[in-house]
Amino acid sequence: MVPVLQGCSDSSSSSSSDSGSNGSGDTVNLTFSAWGNPAEIKVYQKAVDGFMKENPNIKVKLVPIPSDGYIQKLQTQLQGSQAPDVFYVGDGDISKIIETGKLAPLSEYMNSSESYAKPDEFAEGLWGAAKKDDEIYGITVDCNPMLLYYNKKLFSELGIKTPQEYFDAGEWNFAAMEEVTDQLRDGGKYGFIADNGWASLFSWIWANGGEIYNKETGDFVLDQNPQGMEAMEFLAKMVKDKNFTYTGSLPKGQGAEAMFMSGQVGMVAAGRWFTPLFHENKSLEWDYISWPSNTENKTEPVGIPTAYMAVNNDSKNKEAAMKFASYYTSTLGQKDRLSGIGNAIPSISGIDEAVTESKVPEHVDVIINAREQGYANAIQSTIPGLDKEVNDIMDLMYLGKDDAQSTVDKLSEKAKSMISEHKGE
Repeated sequence: MVPVLQGCSDSSSSSSSDSGSNGSGDTVNLTFSAWGNPAEIKVYQKAVDGFMKENPNIKVKLVPIPSDGYIQKLQTQLQGSQAPDVFYVGDGDISKIIETGKLAPLSEYMNSSESYAKPDEFAEGLWGAAKKDDEIYGITVDCNPMLLYYNKKLFSELGIKTPQEYFDAGEWNFAAMEEVTDQLRDGGKYGFIADNGWASLFSWIWANGGEIYNKETGDFVLDQNPQGMEAMEFLAKMVKDKNFTYTGSLPKGQGAEAMFMSGQVGMVAAGRWFTPLFHENKSLEWDYISWPSNTENKTEPVGIPTAYMAVNNDSKNKEAAMKFASYYTSTLGQKDRLSGIGNAIPSISGIDEAVTESKVPEHVDVIINAREQGYANAIQSTIPGLDKEVNDIMDLMYLGKDDAQSTVDKLSEKAKSMISEHKGE
């Protein structure tokens, strides 16, 4: 794994002035699908509008798809040749979509004068499974380092020491996390809503100085790693003691963000994607805090979820679709989307002020600092289907049905088998 922006170019994206149409001057119509909450969809539309202003002969229609069931719907659309021209693919799904042959190769276009974004403007560590045999099949849209959001008003009302106070004292660790979630529960609130996904799992393990995969070989090593095992024991204990409540156990239709905004829970984990929604709620007082670090360091690496912009290989307007994808992910497109109260932070260096100048929330620098230390999903996502298998196994632990040891045993058996098969061993 490579820290996300290590080796990033500081150059600005190239800007093409060609229409990108079908060459006849006729209007080209594209469809673009992505997941997102209502506030995020507004953010995406900013880049769509920016592209159409530069390319009046290309019209792009944004067609949102709910995140719940997104990949299943996309796969069905691709199989039936009904998929949009351009679409988001998550870091845990892209390897299996590449295998279908339904994604257009993008390297040649991105290296041409037509593209708004060049491959060398993105950190090598961000490509993850979107690159196969040196061919690009998805362009990183932006990036979203994991951190915690905490409800400042709730902490104040209950007289609880804030995570920021612990952090400033160099004490924002697992013990502090347990202490504040204990106090939140004592106050009749949920302590922390835990979600299931590689980024959260890896962040907890790294927070304790542990490892789940060998960074050099890609082999599964959690079962041989005491620090990683200790982190798993902490997670299992927090679930058992009800300090952590799993998103998968919440009533249907009740999500972490809604509970946070209604003052039912003290802390939730996410990237920047909750920020536009929370900012719109003017009665909500909140801030970022780094993931708790259980080592001598004040912060440890966190997982950095990424989404990729992919182009439908069956699109009738493939070149225009590639042009839009390159704009959306370029410096221009990322500024359109991320300036002010955006839903992510740049994956291209040199434009961090688009995020930090908003000063929302107060400690907005936390998310930039997290990117400098964090990692994208560069190992697990390259093994088709492994993300889902890991999530299914972790689901049982988060539901309180399996303890840490049995969970790690299951993870070890499944991961080692799938990695070995993938390597052809």
